[in-house]
Amino acid sequence: MKIKFLTFLLFIAAVSISCKGSEPVTYSDSALKDVVGKYFLIGAAVSTRQVAGQDQNALRIIKKHFNSIVAENCMKSEVIHPTEDTYNFTDADALVKFGEENGMKVIGHCLIWHSQLSRWFCVDKDGNNVSPEVLKERMKNHIHTIVGRYKGRIKGWDVVNEAIESDGSWRKTKFYEILGEEYIPLAFQYAHEADPDADLHYNDYGMDAKGKRDKVVEMVKKLKERGIRIDAVGMQGHMGMDYPRYEDFEESINSFASTGVKVMITEWDMSALPSAYTGANIADVSAYKKELNPYTNGLPDSVSLAWNNRMEKFFNLFIKHSDVISRVTAWGVTDGDSWKNGFPVRGRTDYPLLFDRNYNPKPFINKILNSSN
Repeated sequence: MKIKFLTFLLFIAAVSISCKGSEPVTYSDSALKDVVGKYFLIGAAVSTRQVAGQDQNALRIIKKHFNSIVAENCMKSEVIHPTEDTYNFTDADALVKFGEENGMKVIGHCLIWHSQLSRWFCVDKDGNNVSPEVLKERMKNHIHTIVGRYKGRIKGWDVVNEAIESDGSWRKTKFYEILGEEYIPLAFQYAHEADPDADLHYNDYGMDAKGKRDKVVEMVKKLKERGIRIDAVGMQGHMGMDYPRYEDFEESINSFASTGVKVMITEWDMSALPSAYTGANIADVSAYKKELNPYTNGLPDSVSLAWNNRMEKFFNLFIKHSDVISRVTAWGVTDGDSWKNGFPVRGRTDYPLLFDRNYNPKPFINKILNSSN
């Protein structure tokens, strides 16, 4: 691991290009997947409009730079299974076919998640919680149908998403309310039954928090003790300029890897904007909208430099631990497509991804690309 990391740093050090946004940039013909593919899969979340060819510039980036893709929304419950007796595979089929045609590893996202969940899933016709037996059967049918359809075609699945709070307690979702923590091993069991060869992941955000870290480690160990397959922990990389702490993120990488699973950096992006915590009183946040959306016409050079330096530092961390990290996936392709533009305050202009609104690689990415020359 150390030799690989030092080699990569020497590559980076040999490049004279600066991360400062106002200085001339030499764009490379190298592909990101060719430069870092020896360390891990490098991927992006892609939208249905991109797969359909409605943004040819984004499509060019995806095909050139990434060897893995993940479904941004088209495999979530409310889209793929809108009613109990109806599945809509149109967009998911197109995404899987696109990945196969371009030699990419396709990741399924996600099977069991409390958010963007079809309204019918956990309740009866009167809106009351279904019985544990009914929910188990619905989960099994849902997972078996979707995973079974793509058996042998999708490399891995985010089986359960965001089940744990930052303090290490179980998130009080409908799944937990009806089945308790047992819904998690059941989900992994059903997924393995549907495709014994697919990799199975647990995926969550805020994984630098000690409470969540310890609970995830405990959960993985319990699954393994019961003989239930889990192959990887996905650390959602939704970052900001002041979070997470580098040291905490690295400690979590090591802790998860110590359980014998791989680690994946999923949903990676980094907001360049001031942190906004809406809390209960959204009116207070609205009053400070100008302060929360300061860069509508582009990042100042000093902010761009700080953002690129911080992204590069974390990317080097991923390289350092590439013996346990199997995939790094950005949550989107360009700044213009990012969900961060509207979260947590509507109308903000953010700059969180690897490629800018003009479809050019950010300075730290261009620096990596030039390292192969």
